[in-house]
Amino acid sequence: MHTAQNIEDAIRAVANPEKIKILSSFFKTEKGEYGEGDLFIGVPVPITRSIVKQYLDTPLEQLEQLLHNPIHELRMAALLCMVEQFKKADDEQRTAIYKTYLHNTTYINNWDLVDLSAAQIVGAYLEERDHTPLYQLAKSSLLWEQRISIVATWQWIRKGKFDDTLVIADILLNHPHDLIQKAVGWMLREVGKKDKQRLHKFLDSRYKNMPRTMLRYAIEKFPPEERAFYMKK
Repeated sequence: MHTAQNIEDAIRAVANPEKIKILSSFFKTEKGEYGEGDLFIGVPVPITRSIVKQYLDTPLEQLEQLLHNPIHELRMAALLCMVEQFKKADDEQRTAIYKTYLHNTTYINNWDLVDLSAAQIVGAYLEERDHTPLYQLAKSSLLWEQRISIVATWQWIRKGKFDDTLVIADILLNHPHDLIQKAVGWMLREVGKKDKQRLHKFLDSRYKNMPRTMLRYAIEKFPPEERAFYMKK
């Protein structure tokens, strides 16, 4: 069995100080920005993924410990490991991973951390269960839980199930933060890839009041003339 320290040592060994400034700027870590205080050591995602594959036997309690680390790449490693463990876990272990995930949303505190884990854990766990927890997340006061709520539905969109995505999109329709607007628009775009008419129906009664960022993301794959129509006030 490996430990949180094993993973931390492996990732710190490939840290690249030259990338720290770029990553810190990209993920908005300055005072007053959404990623304020997040710390990076300069490890690209593909390298983190490759390292995680060597430590998939790390116990969940150790991964939870790693998820509390102030270093962004180490929290990412914990989540990637949880995602991989979830895929092969039995129902009891999946429940444990899901509960650990939702108990620690404060530490899943940047958009990339949400996007690489929400559908794979929350969406996958709730797919054949009561979806109420997703609506509770959508109405949370925590930005990251709200993003989890919409991105988690990607798991269902892939299988042609759109109802929850569209209801949560309505809940978040007038959200002021661009990270939520982008996430909602992204999931609406994914719906459109599967069922363009369903997306048209959703947009036709809402596009005039939607934030422009959300709308642009939702219609990104439309032909130019359709995009022009929807972008008109």
